[in-house]
This record gives sequence, structure tokens and C-alpha cells, in this order.
Amino acid sequence: MPDSVDAAAVRRWCAGGLAALRRHQAEIDALNVYPVPDGDTGTNLVLTMSSAVEAATGATAAETMRGAARGALLGARGNSGIILAQLFKGLATGLERAGAAPVTGAVLAGALDEAAHGAYGAVAAPVEGTVLTVGVAAAKAAVEAAARGGVATVARAAAQGARDALARTPEQLPALARAGVVDAGGRGLVVLLDALVETLTGEEPPEGPIVAVTPAGGRPGAAVARETGSADYAYEVQYLLEARADAAQTLRDALVALGDSLVIVGDEPTWHVHVHVNDVGAAIEAGIQAGRPSRITVTRFEDQIAAQTPPEDDGAARDRAVVVVCSGPGLAELLESEGATALTGNPSTRQLLDAILRTGAERVVVLPNDANVLAVATAAAGEARAAGVRAGVVPTRSPVQALAAMAVRDGTRRFEDDVIAMAEAAARCRSAEITIAGREALTVAGRCQPGDILAIVDGEVNLIGQDLPETACLLLDRMLGGGGELVTLIAGRDAPAGLGAVLRAHVEGSWPFVEVQCYEGGQPHYPLLVGVE
Repeated sequence: MPDSVDAAAVRRWCAGGLAALRRHQAEIDALNVYPVPDGDTGTNLVLTMSSAVEAATGATAAETMRGAARGALLGARGNSGIILAQLFKGLATGLERAGAAPVTGAVLAGALDEAAHGAYGAVAAPVEGTVLTVGVAAAKAAVEAAARGGVATVARAAAQGARDALARTPEQLPALARAGVVDAGGRGLVVLLDALVETLTGEEPPEGPIVAVTPAGGRPGAAVARETGSADYAYEVQYLLEARADAAQTLRDALVALGDSLVIVGDEPTWHVHVHVNDVGAAIEAGIQAGRPSRITVTRFEDQIAAQTPPEDDGAARDRAVVVVCSGPGLAELLESEGATALTGNPSTRQLLDAILRTGAERVVVLPNDANVLAVATAAAGEARAAGVRAGVVPTRSPVQALAAMAVRDGTRRFEDDVIAMAEAAARCRSAEITIAGREALTVAGRCQPGDILAIVDGEVNLIGQDLPETACLLLDRMLGGGGELVTLIAGRDAPAGLGAVLRAHVEGSWPFVEVQCYEGGQPHYPLLVGVE
């Protein structure tokens, strides 16, 4: 049994971890707590790990781990892939701290601790009961075991600590408790740590899925604030926010991690938010996550100081481009007709980066159109900036928001101002989806059964129905009850024939002053996407 870890062991672990994730891929995908049949955490982990294995080269354990981390970052799929890449980055950093010294149990424990806390630092508003919680528990167990044994002892302790923490995730995250499952990303991490034990000891991991602990009483996990790393902030961001009081508190925690001079005043449901930041997009995205932001204003302090200086020549519109992620041939054709480069499917960081670079533009806006693609888009934009392209991400969650953002582009504006205008337009567009439940689940609108029609607004099930056109009409009435002048309807691959005409007639009869635009998107899973501006 080895008393240290070398480059060959890291490569064996990466290869073994990939094989293990493939064996458990369907199980991890099935842990998706959302009642829509598109759970893909296991698939995203497999695809991300595949890129890590390809890049896991080097003369030392630290170099090999750094290569794997870089490969994971460029191949990351979804939030789970991004977090895995961050964990690998932390492991590499922890191993590098040891220098030329052998990777003993103490060094391995320190690297696991670095990985766990690095992953927390990469997430603006970490939530307990997720893979982050499992990672911290694994690291704590590893550090405690380092005092009594070598790398094998540390690896076993980390795997067991992760397994125990995973079983407790339903106690921390009510959505898991309601579904009776453990966290999917955390399950993936346990699989990888079991593979590490097998690499170092030859011991096969325990068989069977991890059983969730039945909670005595569910309560939401607390958000953990992340420390800022700089005292210099270039932008002032302000907006009004419609949100619950608990969401406003969560937003406060997120923005503390992004900047300073933070003030949130008001009462439920209306708040005024003010903060100084460098990452404008992240500040606006945090507001979108908390509720419904409006009247967004962004001021660059440099502009205030040099108010009389003529604006920079930002280049012609042809030097700019937009890259959009979407699903469905109709959506791709529609967005490309608006001047965007459409990337279909579930792209990796590398694929999205390649799409940005292929535009040949000096300034590129990325529209992810899916909360699960946002982290990948942010990573790709960062890589593009390192390659000399001024890339910005507008945190769109739906193609209807992308269309709203595309409609306000203006190549005569300064690039940063254009990005801000697109973000404001996207934030003003309320989005919803109609889909079909794939299994029984408890939602905020009640219990759904397989085959039920679900109307989802801002990520929550708002209506449960039996007839798709009828449910869509009720959804439109609810959304337009809060105001609106333009409705955008995008029919999916499985939409019934004539759905757009039925909904147009309903809006024209019930809301005569509202304009309706209908498109054939061809997207899977969602027979209808709705936008209200």
C-alpha cells in the first residue's frame, strides 16, 4: 500500500473516477429533485471528467492534478461540472503548496481542505445540503485522519465523511427531503472519493445507493458569505427589487461577496439595492435570483471623474458579436436571424470558448439562456478575455429573455453600456415554461403526477393542469395580471398543432392591448416558452 501519491496515481484515480461516474451516471441523473425529465448531473460530471482525464499529464502529482483541473474547466458542463473543476483546482493548489515534498497523508488532507474551501469561494451564495457541504465534510474528516495515518487512511476517512454528509443532505435542503433523495452533485463527489480509495488500496467501494436520512424537521440551509479580495470597485449598481424578505437577505449575503458600500433598504416586497462592484453582471444576476429587479442603473466611477472626456471609439458594430446557447432548430434559426451565433445543446467551456473565438469579433456578448449554463458561460468568457477578447455575459435564463436583450443592441454605444442595456432588457422580461411532469413530486403548487402539465414561473411550479392549452391560457392570465405590453410565445418540439393560434386568440380576446409574437422553436422538454415584457 503506497505511503504517498505520485503522478501515476493521480492519472489512475482520474481514469478510475471517470469509469465509476459512468457506472453511476444513470443513478446520479435520477437524483434530480425537479419533476421534469431533464436531470443531467451525472451526465455533466461524466463529460467534465472526460476532459479532465485527457488533460491529466505531468511529471509530478501536482502538475498532473493541475492539468486535470485545467481540462475539467475547459470541458465543464453545467453547475456540477464547474464545481468539480473548482474542486480539482483546489486539489492542485494544495498539492503545489507541498513543493517537492512527497504527497503524504497530511499533504493530501491539506489539498482536500483547499479544494473544499476553494469550491465554496467560487460560489456567490453557497447553500448547505449540496456538493459543497459534502466536500467540506470530506475535508474535515481527512484532516482529522491525517494525524493517525498515511494517504490510504486519509482517503478512507474523506470518502466516509462524504458518505455520511451526503446521507444528511435532506436535513439541510427541504427540496431533497420532499423528494426523498440525496444531493446529486454530492453523490458524484462520493463516487470520486470512493474511486480514490480504490486507487490507493484496491478496496472496492460499498455497493448500492446512499440512503437519505429521514429528517426530523426540514429547514433551509444557511447561505455562507464569501470574502471579497479587493478594495477597488469600478461600478455603482442600483435597482429596485420585488422579492420576499428572506430572498432579500440571501441577496445581501451574495452582494457582500461581490463588493462594498452595500445598502438594501425597504420592506417586503419592494427593496432598493445599492452596491459598488467590479462584476456588474454578477450583481444583476444575484438580483434576478432573488426576485424581479427593475430600474437598473449602472454608473462607472471613471466616467464621473472624467465626465468631460469624449467617449472612447469602441469600434464599428461589425467588431461585435453575440453568442447564444439554445435548444431546438427553430430557436437557433430565429436567434441567428437576429444576428447571433447560435450554439445548440449543452456546450462545454471549450465549445463555448471556441464559438466566441470563431466569431472573429473583438467584443462578444454571451447569452446562456439557462441557469445551468450560466457558470459555463462565465468560465468561457473569462478564458476569452485571457485570449484578448472583450467578452461579457448577460445572465439570461430563457430564450425569450435573449430575444428581449437582442432587440436593444446598439453598436454605436460603448460596449460596456450595450451589455448593461441588454441585461436591463432581459431583466424586464418575465419568463415561464410549460412542461410535462416525468414523475410524482411535491411542488409549491401542490402534488403533481406523471403526465401532468406544469407551468413554471421563475423556476417554481405555478400551475398544475391536465390540458396544455388550457393551462397555458391560465398562465398567461396570471402573468399579464401583473402588467405587460408584449407576449412572446415559442412552441417546442412536442407542442400540439395550432397551440400558438389558440393562445394568440385568447390574449387578443382577454387582453386587447397586448401584442403577441409566436415562433416555432422546436426545443425539447418544454412545449411552450413564454415571455412577458
